[in-house]
Amino acid sequence: MGCGKMAAPAGPAASSSISLSRSSSSSRSRAGGVRRSCQWLIYWVPVLFIGSIVAWSYYAYVGQLCLITMTNIGEKVVCLLAYHLFFTMFVWSYWKTIFTSPMNPSKEYHLTYADKELLDRETRSEIHQEVLRRAAKDLPVYTRTMSGAIRYCDRCQLVKPDRCHHCSVCDKCILKMDHHCPWVNNCVGFSNYKFFLLFLAYSLLYCLFIVATDLQYFIKFWTNGLPDTQAKFHIMFLFFAAAMFSVSLSSLFGYHCWLVTKNKSTLEAFRAPVFRHGTDKNGFSLGFDKNLRQVFGDEKKYWLLPVFSSLGDGCSFPTCLVNQDPEQASTPSGHSSSNKNENSHHFPAKPLRDSQSHLLTDSQSWTETSASIENNKSGMTNPALTMENET
Repeated sequence: MGCGKMAAPAGPAASSSISLSRSSSSSRSRAGGVRRSCQWLIYWVPVLFIGSIVAWSYYAYVGQLCLITMTNIGEKVVCLLAYHLFFTMFVWSYWKTIFTSPMNPSKEYHLTYADKELLDRETRSEIHQEVLRRAAKDLPVYTRTMSGAIRYCDRCQLVKPDRCHHCSVCDKCILKMDHHCPWVNNCVGFSNYKFFLLFLAYSLLYCLFIVATDLQYFIKFWTNGLPDTQAKFHIMFLFFAAAMFSVSLSSLFGYHCWLVTKNKSTLEAFRAPVFRHGTDKNGFSLGFDKNLRQVFGDEKKYWLLPVFSSLGDGCSFPTCLVNQDPEQASTPSGHSSSNKNENSHHFPAKPLRDSQSHLLTDSQSWTETSASIENNKSGMTNPALTMENET
């Protein structure tokens, strides 16, 4: 009875403790929800800014310049038709860049539950590498970390495919990630890189067209050749805005055109990918034509349209077997300047997916170089199918 009487007061205290714990948890949940909502709004601010500028430019050009200021009917019709063509392609490509979800690694790159448990339990790095070697042995993974280890994402718990990186903003791994662009509130990667290029191209053409057709009216208003009306402010500010955007867009578009010709991403331009035999800044470059087709596809009728036509699956990519920088002086065929260069230039032949294999069908260098490597290393296993030992 004594025990029962002493235990009785503990009931209300326990329930009070539970209710306080639930209240605290609920408060943290609401605070987290508010914080995520604020972040969501902040991330969309640049997109809303661009959208408002585009909407105002439509009103200024169509309403104030074409319909009110222009007096020549022929000029008015031609400008309206051309303007709406550029405007449609610009908005279409911008929309596709924003709302095309970045592609993530497929389930075959994710670790099994047993491997995850083993990585969580073990603290030894050699055990971790052994687990990752086993997980990656049947995957087309040929790039490494700077230390030569298998590329692994702790957040997503998967073996990273080649050219895949983890985005801290999206908090997930993105296939062939180029960068996270705040102006589209999205990651630019394998699934929407073509749309991003077309967005830059059509936005540049859109601005240049406005500058070219608005120039004469800008000069007339500036020199008081036309009476002061409501259109004066819109036409003059429209010219300034289009000219400034043209300068910034031309440099950005030119830079990404250079990346396409080299078959690089923005991340790879800043830090060259590391293969089994060392760093190679041109490891994925297949030549101008093949590099272009990897982004835009084989069918040229789709090149200028914001529809997906890129080659491959985003998880594996063909690589060149010889790392030779075209900007450097080339050495005679079959000779190398040093043993170090000779060892770092050759790469193992790698199997290609069906959707990518035709990229190299018109080039004999792949098979010839592969044959020479096999002849020089007879009796050894294919290095593309074995993982290098950790030092």
